[in-house]
Amino acid sequence: MTGTTPTHVTAQRLQGKTALITGGAQGFGKAIGIKFIAEGARVLVLDIIEPPEEFKGDFSNNITYVRGDVTSLDDWQKALGQALSVYGHLDIVVNNAGVLHKAQPSIELSDEEWERVFRVNVKQIHLSTKTIIPYLLKEKRAGLFINTSSASGARPRPNLVWYGASKGAVNTATKGLAIEWAPHNIRVNAVCPSVGDTAMMPLFLGHNSSEEAQAKMLSSIPLGRVCQPSDVANTVAFLASDEAAYLTGVCLEVDGGRGI
Repeated sequence: MTGTTPTHVTAQRLQGKTALITGGAQGFGKAIGIKFIAEGARVLVLDIIEPPEEFKGDFSNNITYVRGDVTSLDDWQKALGQALSVYGHLDIVVNNAGVLHKAQPSIELSDEEWERVFRVNVKQIHLSTKTIIPYLLKEKRAGLFINTSSASGARPRPNLVWYGASKGAVNTATKGLAIEWAPHNIRVNAVCPSVGDTAMMPLFLGHNSSEEAQAKMLSSIPLGRVCQPSDVANTVAFLASDEAAYLTGVCLEVDGGRGI
């Protein structure tokens, strides 16, 4: 029509989708939850800590919070039950919860800390698929798992050897699960961030927050900055959308070029 300005409406990429996000109370997970809701998804967060204030306001109608431990099969079953009770179905699982040990010589890491790192970072994926895939198969639903890995999974570094090993296991599990469940239209991908602007950064630096330590870290990242939660959230939202429908078994680096 002459004299009118066309209006372009961008469709919400995750409209009608329901997602379960672990570790969604802070850091990357919180950013993913906020991004998913902005893209039209309904979100259930599984975390061991209290929900952030951001989830108690305008988002409250689109988010459900479950206190639970990702290393507990009972808590995974509780989370699935809650998702189905509140939203009726589940489409996407983001295995984002993760822990990091303090940067230190590998032989000095305690057995307890080693077990905690592998229990949270790796067992979580085992329990999520053990719980959610039978539901997807029973309902004949397509499904998607997105695992938060790390640049360290493919490019290990001194003093974070066992953290890197746990994320290497995440990458291998992502690819193995992808090929195993592809015939059922269940896809599995991962994102691999470099060091992020989160509460974990002091552990990456070994609690050495000097300008020299930070400059050394940044020198390994060609783009010259650390990974922001929004960088990860935007990437995960793409992988969760229909735009990425042909991607499975992908471990997508979100690392500012560090892996080159």
